[in-house]
Amino acid sequence: MRRLISEQEISERVAELGKTISEDYKDKNLTILGVLTGSIVLLADLIRQIDLQLRVGLVQASSYVGETTTSGDLSINDSLVPDLTGRDVLIIDDIFDTGNTMVGLYDRIRKFNPSSLQSAVLLWKTERTTVEMEPDYFGFKIPNEFVIGYGLDYNDEYRHIPYIGVLEESDLNGS
Repeated sequence: MRRLISEQEISERVAELGKTISEDYKDKNLTILGVLTGSIVLLADLIRQIDLQLRVGLVQASSYVGETTTSGDLSINDSLVPDLTGRDVLIIDDIFDTGNTMVGLYDRIRKFNPSSLQSAVLLWKTERTTVEMEPDYFGFKIPNEFVIGYGLDYNDEYRHIPYIGVLEESDLNGS
């Protein structure tokens, strides 16, 4: 595997995002809504960089299953979502790929009547985006490569790696 974004670069960018979000949401009722499971590492690091009172909730959304490296049908489980009525909601996800997951999440979360709804992602594959939406906040624009680490997985592995890496063909084939 090769490194695409170092642990240090991620740490610095997450701190910058936290500062910007703190400024933008000053005097608002912020709820951070993390998308399971990929956003857990970003969620934990980012909320510690946001200098505001905030609430945290979770939603489960997935379009990748097992060993697939391309997206499929979107599945959303919102049973863990707290009361968002009148709250300013920031959805946190690991990656903005085609954008279909975030569009689906926006459609679902709007039913909870938030005051506002925005998104923040660590990674944005701009050349893969197929929707009109763009993330409101992002860490890094990356090329169209299958990435792992810092919460992103392949077959439910590699999430613990503290940097963003690109799996080589030999990694995918298990050789």
